[in-house]
Amino acid sequence: MNRGLHQPGEFRDNCGFGLIAHMEGQASHDLLKTAIESLTCMTHRGGIAADGKTGDGCGLLLKMPAQFMRAAAKEALDVELGERFAVGSVFLPNDDARASKAKETLAAELSARGLDVLGWRVVPTDSSVCGPMALDCLPRIEQLFVAPGSSENFDVDLFMGRRYAEQALRSDEDFYVASLSTEVVSYKGLVMPEDLPAFYKDLNDPRLETAICVFHQRFSPNTAPRWPLAQPFRLLAHNGEINTIEANRGWANSRKANFVNERLPDIAKLDEIVNTTGSDSSSMDNMLEVLLTGGMELHRAVRMMVPPAWQNVETMDAELRAFYEYNSMHMEPWDGPAGVVMTDGRQAVCMLDRNGLRPARWVITKNGYITLASEIGTYGYKPGRRGGKRPRGPWSNVGRGHPNR
Repeated sequence: MNRGLHQPGEFRDNCGFGLIAHMEGQASHDLLKTAIESLTCMTHRGGIAADGKTGDGCGLLLKMPAQFMRAAAKEALDVELGERFAVGSVFLPNDDARASKAKETLAAELSARGLDVLGWRVVPTDSSVCGPMALDCLPRIEQLFVAPGSSENFDVDLFMGRRYAEQALRSDEDFYVASLSTEVVSYKGLVMPEDLPAFYKDLNDPRLETAICVFHQRFSPNTAPRWPLAQPFRLLAHNGEINTIEANRGWANSRKANFVNERLPDIAKLDEIVNTTGSDSSSMDNMLEVLLTGGMELHRAVRMMVPPAWQNVETMDAELRAFYEYNSMHMEPWDGPAGVVMTDGRQAVCMLDRNGLRPARWVITKNGYITLASEIGTYGYKPGRRGGKRPRGPWSNVGRGHPNR
């Protein structure tokens, strides 16, 4: 029987994804509230458990709200954060002994690289909004504050220290570092979008201001909901499928030695640079993080991983064609119907797959916000506030922010 192109057993649905950034990098609590409104309006794009309260995962990735984090560190730990600092959002086991071991291991690996571990803050949460399934696997959630200490390359040492800790604690599935960065911080979990600001009390604090926010509502038919699998990941949020994921993972890990450079002299010592057991989105995030930590510029990195269908475009500029040809010698495309939004805390970027199978919509409002999402109408801006819009197509390099230094 000819069943045509549609195979019911291979059905995949779409997550909801998007970002909001201020075009001139001005931080505000209003931008955060607008991002939460947009996320809530995409509740229909996510999975919901039978208990009606446990989501498949949703979250926010924020450009570092530096002033809020300085205030939080002072209030919780009586610590004055310096000009440069990093914040880690960490999921920990509920067992006291395992949680202590995880914290000690992460702190030890960071300290071994010359970093100063300043202390841990218990993130204020309200678990009453969680459904029974989410409560069953609810981790302890704490924030770690780190100073550069004697480190000469803060970002690299944060990355390698975290990776060594993850490797040492691989057998503990309840340990997960959602973010550990000088530039971004993560708030995510197995709650419904409307409950995210109720669960994370920080999100209601008017002192928490940001200039870039990536948001995501997850629907996955092929992996069970878990707190670590909620998106955004450490850099990106993703809508769709990477159909070439097994090959991408295999090639990435087999080429570890090729990623050794002055910034990452020890990366080949890691057992893997891209995870082989998580979601395709998390593996993609791993690969992008390695490229950026190794010194590659963001736009080149994402165009190396997800290039357009350039080979048969006869009118393409010769230098641009040479760019893609050169990149193709170093990495195979991460291919599939996918929309990706991301931020490194300095820039906000969105890109579509090479065939535009996961279209997105963007709008610029007169208050300086640019919003991109997997659909229009994710928040209630008034028609008179709109400065411009486009229905679909590749878009990048907007919302340039400023580092917290």
